[in-house]
Amino acid sequence: MALYDQVVDVARVYLGPAAEKFVTRQIRTHLNIESAQLGKQHLDELAHWCNISGALAMNEDKAKEFSNKVKALK
Repeated sequence: MALYDQVVDVARVYLGPAAEKFVTRQIRTHLNIESAQLGKQHLDELAHWCNISGALAMNEDKAKEFSNKVKALK
């Protein structure tokens, strides 16, 4: 399974059907790459943005948990 798909699977737990759109937006906007280019070297930065942007849609503890699970994909 591609790393992008793994991240989306994690995000689905927290964001439901909005997960794929959320993850794609974080990758394109903050990492300036396409989803297919996502590599393990990008996970720390992606996790950072998942925490910040995720906190807009959920409480801070859940956003941090989400971020940590993204980092753990390394």
